[in-house]
Amino acid sequence: MRLEAISWERLTRLVTDHLMGLEAADGGPWLRVAVDGPPAAGTGELAGRLAEALRLRGRPGLVVAASGFWRPASLRFEHGRRDVDAYYDGWLDTGALWREVFTPLEPGGTGRVLPDLWDPEADRATRSPYTELPPGGVLLLHGALLLGHWFPFDLSVHLRLSPAALARRTGADERWTLPAFARYEEEIRPGEAADVVVRADDPRHPAWSGLG
Repeated sequence: MRLEAISWERLTRLVTDHLMGLEAADGGPWLRVAVDGPPAAGTGELAGRLAEALRLRGRPGLVVAASGFWRPASLRFEHGRRDVDAYYDGWLDTGALWREVFTPLEPGGTGRVLPDLWDPEADRATRSPYTELPPGGVLLLHGALLLGHWFPFDLSVHLRLSPAALARRTGADERWTLPAFARYEEEIRPGEAADVVVRADDPRHPAWSGLG
């Protein structure tokens, strides 16, 4: 894959321009965007940039962190706190995401999205109120290991770190997760599955694949 250097500001502008002219694949009034990547890549920062750029263009964006839909600790840590297989395919409550986020944004849906369900740090329900995303709004779901679940994304952006950069930028307490990302690369191939790939080994100098 050929990548070209770009600034985060220009990348945000170009992706926003693309979203302004994009129609949902299912014909509904909402767009659904993934910002996928390991925690060290800073997916939340890019999702926030896009939401702000959309707001300035008159289009509401709702940022949702996938970690707000992790399962309770009793389920995540059923086989130990550092079980790689559980982290890979058991931490994220995909059913809750479908029910509370994607289904309300289907054609004829209510647009009422729950922005988070569970606080993984406090290990308790967040009790956040529902947020109504008006027609024309954009969901920006960010987090790790998002591709390969058949979520109906209209655009997917993958922030890519090389294995060396990922290891270097992942804290010592979280390095046990590295095999999960190696498995993700092998099984899902996010660099091929995503619509946009951004190499973020050096966060000061990203490079991207373009919008095709």
